[in-house]
Amino acid sequence: MTSPTSEDTAPARSDSDAVPTRKGGFLAETVDELKLVVWPSRQQLFSESIAVILMVSLSAATIAAVSRFFEWAASQVFR
Repeated sequence: MTSPTSEDTAPARSDSDAVPTRKGGFLAETVDELKLVVWPSRQQLFSESIAVILMVSLSAATIAAVSRFFEWAASQVFR
């Protein structure tokens, strides 16, 4: 048999303990969290945007090519 841990012996927290008591708490905490965000540099943002645009274009072209192939194959089979 195991002995109780601190989690087992700690008093249960009610939902009202998790709610901030000060007014504007959500907005202030949101601003605090946004200060912790590591924002990308302009060069990193540009290069990653180009990479996303290229990958989306490549994926769209691949899907279009596969679709046209199956359309052609179906037209050959069901003449």
